[in-house]
Formats: sequence, C-alpha cells, structure tokens
Amino acid sequence: MLVDTHCHLDAAEYDADRDAVVERAVAGGVERIVVPSVGAFDFDAVAALAARHACVRYALGIHPMYVDRAQDADLEVLRGAVAAAVGDPCFVGIGEIGLDHFVPGLDRERMERFFVGQLRIAVEFGLPVILHVRRSQDAVLKQLRRLRPVGGIAHAFNGSAQQAEMFAGLGFALGFGGAMTYPRALQIRRLAAAVPIESVVLETDAPDIAPEWRWRQRNEPGELPRIAAVFAALRGIPLEDAVARTGANAARVLPALDARSSQGRSA
Repeated sequence: MLVDTHCHLDAAEYDADRDAVVERAVAGGVERIVVPSVGAFDFDAVAALAARHACVRYALGIHPMYVDRAQDADLEVLRGAVAAAVGDPCFVGIGEIGLDHFVPGLDRERMERFFVGQLRIAVEFGLPVILHVRRSQDAVLKQLRRLRPVGGIAHAFNGSAQQAEMFAGLGFALGFGGAMTYPRALQIRRLAAAVPIESVVLETDAPDIAPEWRWRQRNEPGELPRIAAVFAALRGIPLEDAVARTGANAARVLPALDARSSQGRSA
C-alpha cells in the first residue's frame, strides 16, 4: 500500500483544485493520504476531507509553529475534538505536534507546554502521534521518554542515526519525502539508505518540501510514487518492495490507517 503519511491537503494552495489533486494521487497509485491539522481552526476541515475522499485519513493537533496564535483553551478544544473523533474510522491520531527549534522568534516555553499537553491527550486516549521534530529531536525524545505515548511518526526526519534508533525504540517510524530526492542532500540520503527499513514511512508534506523535479513549485501527494522510486533506488530494492514495506510500517504505527472506507465517497 502506497501511503502519503503527511500531506496538508487542507492548505489554501489547493483551494482551486483540491479534488483534482486527490484524483491525480489516486490515479498514480496513492492509496492513503494522511492529513494532520495545524490548529483548532482546521479540525473540522481535515475531518471533512476524510468524509469526502475515501483515501483520506486525518489527525488532530496544534502545530508548534501555530501555538503563538493558539488560545490556551485550545488544548481543551483539542481534547473534546479527539473524544468526539475516536469512533471515526478515518481518525488516526494526534498531529501535527512537536517542537521547532529552527524558526527564530518562536516562544519555546509555550511551544513545549502545548506539546506536553497534547502528548498527555494522546496518552489518555491511547493514540499515536505525528511529530514535528525540526532541529528538536533530543528535546522531543526527552518528552516521549517521560510521557510514553504508544508511538507514531517522526515527520520529515533529518536527525542522526543514533536519534533514529531512539525514535524507533520508542515505537516511532521515520518519515522521508521530497528532501531525499536532492542529490546534494547527502546526510538525509545516507539516513534513508541506512536506517532499518522497518522504521521508514513515506510522505510528501505537500504543499511543502517539493521533490527535486518540482523545486520551488507546489508539491502534491501525486508525487509520492516518484519519491518512493527514489527511496527504492537509495535502498537498492525493487519499487514494489519499498511500497509494500513502507505501507506496512505506516499501518503498524497508525493502526486506524487501513480501516475500511465508508461507501459513497470520492477517490
């Protein structure tokens, strides 16, 4: 199963042609698209996308780059939304949450408070989490060891091999996408080639992190088959093996991913 484990399909960049974007992805062989929210303002939007498209699954969370504009009460709003969503077979977990130590000017104390609060919700409901770990792997690992959620995905992973092993040991898969398609991205290509394949899932992070052939253009989930081909080449394995194994990994860390779709929805 070819799974895009991270795609912001609700983003404004798709307002003009969102349905066509999904149709192109499905026509290219993408079977699941996971859409994480970034704030309370889009909880309903990501759920609606899953209700509209049979291939879409969603997660609920507050992105670390959005906590400065979030209200303190949004953590309780999230908890209520999660409680309401747990019976929805299209709901896969908590995300996108985490820490960002790359963008200057973010309030790290507030970011960490929201991260810890959301991890507590994940633990309360026994749900996996989709993590944002940009330049913050060790700080994220610290909280994971302390609170022990059931696992999930470290999205857009670009840490060390040792950090990769630590995330895997805590039940997390590592997301690789467009960044590994650039020949000069030596570190991330080495990681994609070397980490245990049981720890890898594929993603686009569309509309962001476009692959090399779409540099400075809008990314789409329909680029995932070519991204998967790059991953297969880096590993030296057949494409069908790369797709099968990363898809199985995604279903393992997001158990609701393969829930049967309801009828009457588009692709």
